[in-house]
Amino acid sequence: MDWITALKLLGGLALLIAGGEWLVRSASRLATSFGVSSLVVGLTVVAMGTSTPELVVSTVSAWDGKGDIAYGNVVGSNIGNVLLILGVSAVVAPLAVQRKLAVIDTPVMIAAAVLTYLVAYDGRVGRIDGIVLVALMVGYTVWSVRQALRSPTPQEQQREREAEPKTLLTTYGRPMLVVSIVASLVVLVVGSNLFVEGAVATARALGISELVIGLTIVAIGTSMPEFVTSVVATLRGERDIAVGNIVGSNIFNVLGVLGAAAVIAPNGVAVAPAALELDTVLMIVISVACLPVFLSGLTITRVEGLIFVVYYVAYVAYLILDGGQHPFAPQLGRAVLWFALPATALYIAGSYVLSRRADERARRSGG
Repeated sequence: MDWITALKLLGGLALLIAGGEWLVRSASRLATSFGVSSLVVGLTVVAMGTSTPELVVSTVSAWDGKGDIAYGNVVGSNIGNVLLILGVSAVVAPLAVQRKLAVIDTPVMIAAAVLTYLVAYDGRVGRIDGIVLVALMVGYTVWSVRQALRSPTPQEQQREREAEPKTLLTTYGRPMLVVSIVASLVVLVVGSNLFVEGAVATARALGISELVIGLTIVAIGTSMPEFVTSVVATLRGERDIAVGNIVGSNIFNVLGVLGAAAVIAPNGVAVAPAALELDTVLMIVISVACLPVFLSGLTITRVEGLIFVVYYVAYVAYLILDGGQHPFAPQLGRAVLWFALPATALYIAGSYVLSRRADERARRSGG
């Protein structure tokens, strides 16, 4: 690695950390001033903002005819968002999950993942597919914001009353917070681009394929804003933003990023059979697995977070070994398929059943 590549990696990471802290602080204050919950801000403003690097990288790659990077970036980012980012955030501190996110937004994320498989089944995400995806993204965003503004909860109203004197949000202050959010997003985009450039240069020097680069190096690099934002939000106690950011980013990546890339690309986004058969299916499985995890006590525990991280390490290791045609790759795949996945499914099912029984006992004792 030469010094320029190292400088891009370190400089990009520094900008990402600073931009993530800045974005969380500004977005949470702006949300409070309008009586909008941190969860909705995480699902919309923060999610779209931190997904801006994915949007830039995927659309530019699709326009240049690099479909593997464009599609791999979206799918790889969604896998990394849940397994790596949500996992690390939960290891830092157990994450509380709002019931609305578990019963409404998470099924939307699952539906978006399934829709990805359907539109990519023929080996290409065409322009009509892209228009449909973008239209669904606009509809989901408008619905989320209208629902939040229509019926704020008593807790949100109380938070607004308590926060106004502290933050001194006047008519002048709100525009300044909007400017602050935009500026923090610019910092995140610049930092992400530097990080991705350095990471891709390193990967290509090692002879890694473009699909693997898109699924791992580029996906991790463009997901660094989500990573930094979610971890910072967790440390600052804004855990609604941490979880909402991941779910919202995954929805936006499929509907907004992949949709825009398919619309802009002259011939749509080409999808490799390997990406459809393995990575897209894995994205669906992970999205579905989030539902019982979120509903289990409406909490993501440290153990569940650690399981997510271990799975991500195994996934990346498999991609690298398989890309290099290493003989250990099939053995790793079989170990995950026949041992790790069943054991994890039993753990999640057991946690969900115990959580439901605890809720039932609490209702009976309260009655």
